[in-house]
Amino acid sequence: MSHPAIQDGNVAVVTGGAAGIGLAAAMSFVKSGLRVCIADVGAERLAAAAQGLAAAAPQGASQVMSTETDVSSVDAVTALADAVAARWGGVDILMNNAGIQPGSAMYGPRAAWERVMAVNLWGVINGIQAFVPNMVKRGRPGLVINTGSKQGITTPPGDPAYNVSKAGVKVVTEALAHELRNTEGCRITAHLLIPGFVFTGLTAKGRTEKPAGAWTPEQTVDFMLGSLANGDFYILCPDNEVTRALDEKRILWAAGDIVENRPPLSRWHKDHGEAFAAFLKR
Repeated sequence: MSHPAIQDGNVAVVTGGAAGIGLAAAMSFVKSGLRVCIADVGAERLAAAAQGLAAAAPQGASQVMSTETDVSSVDAVTALADAVAARWGGVDILMNNAGIQPGSAMYGPRAAWERVMAVNLWGVINGIQAFVPNMVKRGRPGLVINTGSKQGITTPPGDPAYNVSKAGVKVVTEALAHELRNTEGCRITAHLLIPGFVFTGLTAKGRTEKPAGAWTPEQTVDFMLGSLANGDFYILCPDNEVTRALDEKRILWAAGDIVENRPPLSRWHKDHGEAFAAFLKR
């Protein structure tokens, strides 16, 4: 069984769809007979991705649409929604997946912070506001998947702008799920994808071969689809290094900083390292 929105002839829009998890999701959707629009930046890479999707699609190029879109622009995302509606009528699946991670520092350039927030957080909000109201009005089963990050939950030191943006995606997606389930007649569900270590252009950092600890984008998408079939909201992905049990303990410890009144990010605090290590062994 799969989510009822994932079926032959339905329409999916995937942002950040030219590579990585987005492209793997788009590929899975087209192979299932969906019509898929990928949105991304970079005309050449977008065209190459669309060509690969068309080659894999049962109906060929008629199943595939690609649009160069900067998700940080509400006008661009609105234009994307209008273009998909003009071609295929409506959307059944929205995957707000576009994201960047150029690195940041607490006192780093403001422009870097603003760009990360614009793409990672406002890109998701723009997608929701441009697509979801019409998805609800159609009265059909639908699906919204927003790509978050474990860094938005445990917020490790080292890249504060990215952490803040992904923490925002978690909160927005939780609020959307609440809104949808309390809307009469709504058949749309929202889900938060929380990838593990996935080997993509975002995480490669100059490497050309997948590290042993990383999953492929395809493994991540397969796990996501299984979780959607189960009705999971939080799609917490493991990888070849980190099990779900370890993720759960890290998340519980992070929440415990508040409950136990420990220093923030105590997992990395010199006075709490031994206690954290002991907690993991329980």
